[in-house]
Amino acid sequence: MASGAPRGRAPRALHSARAVDVASASSFRDFQMLHVHLDLRADFGSRTLSGTATLDLCCLAPAGAAELRLDSHPSLEVTAVALRREPSGPEEPVCFHTRPFARYGSALCLCFPQPRPAGERFQVLLTYRVDGAGPGVCWLAPEQTAGKEKPFAYTQGQAVLNRAFFPCFDTPAVKYTYSALIEVPDGFTAVMSADTWEKRSPNTFFFQMCQPIPSYLVALAIGDLVSAEVGPRSRVWAEPCLIGAAKEEYHGVIEEFLATGEKLFGPYVWGRYDLLFMPPSFPFGGMENPCLTFVTPCLLAGDRSLADVIIHEISHSWFGNLVTNANWGEFWLNEGFTMYAQRRISTVLFGAAYTCLEAATGRALLRQHMDISGEENPLNKLRVVIEPGVDPDDTYNETPYEKGFCFVSYLAHLVGDLDQFDKFLKAYVDEFKFQSILAEDLLEFYLEYFPELKARHVDTIPGFEFDRWLNTPGWPPYLPDLSPGDSLMTPAEELARLWAAEELDMKAIEAVAISNWKTYQLVYFLDKVLQKSPLPPGNVEKLGSTYPAVSQARNAELRLRWGQIVLKNDHQEDFWKVRDFLQSQGKQKYTLPLYHAMMGGSEVARSLAQETFAATAPQLHSNVVHYVQQVLTPKGT
Repeated sequence: MASGAPRGRAPRALHSARAVDVASASSFRDFQMLHVHLDLRADFGSRTLSGTATLDLCCLAPAGAAELRLDSHPSLEVTAVALRREPSGPEEPVCFHTRPFARYGSALCLCFPQPRPAGERFQVLLTYRVDGAGPGVCWLAPEQTAGKEKPFAYTQGQAVLNRAFFPCFDTPAVKYTYSALIEVPDGFTAVMSADTWEKRSPNTFFFQMCQPIPSYLVALAIGDLVSAEVGPRSRVWAEPCLIGAAKEEYHGVIEEFLATGEKLFGPYVWGRYDLLFMPPSFPFGGMENPCLTFVTPCLLAGDRSLADVIIHEISHSWFGNLVTNANWGEFWLNEGFTMYAQRRISTVLFGAAYTCLEAATGRALLRQHMDISGEENPLNKLRVVIEPGVDPDDTYNETPYEKGFCFVSYLAHLVGDLDQFDKFLKAYVDEFKFQSILAEDLLEFYLEYFPELKARHVDTIPGFEFDRWLNTPGWPPYLPDLSPGDSLMTPAEELARLWAAEELDMKAIEAVAISNWKTYQLVYFLDKVLQKSPLPPGNVEKLGSTYPAVSQARNAELRLRWGQIVLKNDHQEDFWKVRDFLQSQGKQKYTLPLYHAMMGGSEVARSLAQETFAATAPQLHSNVVHYVQQVLTPKGT
């Protein structure tokens, strides 16, 4: 299919230039944020960050503006604000006050002595302090870390939490560069999502991010951290007790993922790609902070069996970090494209069968989510309408990931030529790099790039209208063909059927060699066993003894499934493995399903839930503690 974007034209006028972000209290349309510099001191004793934020701004309002509104939070106390008309000029005090905005933040209002004229560049200096009770900075006690000796602190900006880290335009609609000078106590190291890292003294670290990014991608971590090189542009950071395992797991691995992504989607613009292995209490799988992805230590399986999980975070280097959703209602632009990119990289490196098997597990998660939430739930649209006051994090679910993947796959299906669609993705990234967009921007560019498709009016094919994809809740109108995965799925399904039989056919079971099965094939098999549970008496015990590589795995995905099978079958001899797994990590994706399984199990299982939570609550993230408490004490009890 002949195609190509028009050349030699004026810069594209973006629909996102008029986009509204109801999750931001800021006046981000009246001012351009050019650069932010943070000069902060961390105090673990008082659990505070204190210092200054210097904002470089330009007034965009045609008639000028007398007030600047920033996103902030009640846990962030501003004590002084000053205006500087020249970078080294005198400082003029600025009056300020806060206004309520939503339960996740407030508005910080700055009233200038005179209105700032259109086009003027100036600086605002804010002196402030962040206390330990807010959501902007997570302060961990030593027992919440891997080493158990020193505390740890980190920020998690997505979606709207960085307004409790520094006053900002906390919206993905705008991007800016930043720098930071971070002072830490003796024996601690600071790292940030920046392309420059410089130790200026034993206690002071300087950072610079030369590429513009949205506020949610500014990230900081402080702890007992060391690093090891694992590739020509990659290193791993971790606590000393984990650094050996991290280096072993990822040495020589990351570069292949990056190079494959570059071939498919264009240059990797961020310089370094480093990994920070977070303390076990980190509640997420990964956070794609540019230059420095924060990841769970659950990826350290000891045999590289989960190493490919970071392909998703690497894919965000193009989709999400480089081309960004302009508001959180368009989150599918970040995650749907990233899922597609992840699976393209996986197909190149591991083949279509394995990738389709992984995609089948994702489709099953989407089916499970829609069965629970109801297909007509408005959150099951790709374009979610976020009402004022609603925390964007409360709209989080599988839909932007897996339904988004299906829509991107449908766009590729319309093209009909994978190479041509790969070229489109490269052109899409190049067209919108360092910008934030809406679906209209993407789809207009798609139809311009493929004029034959535009002439065929593919955007209005009955049942598959682009508008229906975006604005109608429910199951995807189109599902990509996953049949190449049948060669891996069918043996797993057949083996699960054998294990569910009243009389075990051990000859047939032993004829299936699972020793060379990769993680997702084993996960698929265990999911099928779980669906057929409870199994006939004795079968789970025999299953565990037949496959010690599963029942005694270090791989977190396998430990989760084995724990669920053990609980569903009330196999009490292995209940200790559930407790050990929950004591070893605090990832939400693993923790909550096991508590649900315990509370849905026998009286012994329910007692195990209470005992395990009592022992592990101090090491869990506060959000995870809250969610587990809801599982242990259902509403109405």
